[in-house]
Amino acid sequence: MAKRISMKVFDQTGAEQEKKITLNGDVFGVESHAQVMFDAVQVYQANMRQATAKTKVRSEVSGGGKKPWRQKGTGRARAGSSRSPIWVGGGTVFGPDGRQNYKLSMNKKSHALALKSALSDKVESKNVIVVNEFNTTKTKEFASVLKSLNLEGVKTLIVLNKENEAFVRSARNIPTVKVVMSNNVSVYDLLNAEKLVFTVDSVKAVEGGLK
Repeated sequence: MAKRISMKVFDQTGAEQEKKITLNGDVFGVESHAQVMFDAVQVYQANMRQATAKTKVRSEVSGGGKKPWRQKGTGRARAGSSRSPIWVGGGTVFGPDGRQNYKLSMNKKSHALALKSALSDKVESKNVIVVNEFNTTKTKEFASVLKSLNLEGVKTLIVLNKENEAFVRSARNIPTVKVVMSNNVSVYDLLNAEKLVFTVDSVKAVEGGLK
């Protein structure tokens, strides 16, 4: 039977609630696996990369309409076009063409282990806070919530289970805060944040997806 981890639950004012929440040890209490977390971050960053780099080949650079000089008799090396890659201003050989594919993949079991490892690290280091719910609609209100939870100026990842556009709007102007849905939590975001904040229902949703 999996061990259970008891966590306090707070409200937006930072007041502790009577009822605690129990976390599944198979998700939030596993032994950390550094290699799969590294792999997951590498996959995430590679898949976020955009293939925007592009150089011009000889057919795309200007000039080259006329042979620079006659083939023989000048004492210089023969040349047919100023677009040649060996000329200054000529085309590039084997450069990026804007169609590079940097995509990487990771199997589901390894990715699940990476998520469990990152979540367990946060729990072990006591950097997880569970809040019953968020209902702020203004940035000023949300800033007060952060202050109440001692998260002011702290890089924080907030995980929601239900779409809450008004709350997301109130949080998006705080540069240290990122809000994600429970079905879109990445290992990169978990490791990049100093504090992890769950709502009660998002904890259950994450557990359900990783059991």
